[in-house]
Amino acid sequence: MIDLDDTDRALLRALSLDATLSAGALGRRFGLSQPATWRRVRRLEEAGILAGRRLVVDRAALGFGVTVFLGVKLATKGRVSLEDFERAVTAIPEVQVVQHVLGLFDYRLRVVARDIADFERVLRRRIMTLPGIGQVEANVLLTEERRPGPLG
Repeated sequence: MIDLDDTDRALLRALSLDATLSAGALGRRFGLSQPATWRRVRRLEEAGILAGRRLVVDRAALGFGVTVFLGVKLATKGRVSLEDFERAVTAIPEVQVVQHVLGLFDYRLRVVARDIADFERVLRRRIMTLPGIGQVEANVLLTEERRPGPLG
């Protein structure tokens, strides 16, 4: 763990909102030279604080208008390994996120579909046929607000 100063925190906030900002643009924003900014960002990467940069894809613009969170409880953990379930579920393209969780369910899945009928098809033909599948609970996403997190 490294000590973060106010400039480091400001860089993290800016990059969490727009990971495409160059070291030059960040430096101009925070009164640093491009090389000094690059060194700070590199130090944050090497410390594991910045673990990657990603693009946010607008699913609705691509025709995926429905997002459903599924809670999945495996029927028989002893007969089907968690690895078998995880391998099978990650092969389904509509399943965007697979989280192994503690609580009522064993897994939480984020599933995208074109519409409710498409989601029903994915649920019946792909998800409900997974090895070890037991109880499933669906929650349809109505709205989503993205927040920058503890740094913003």
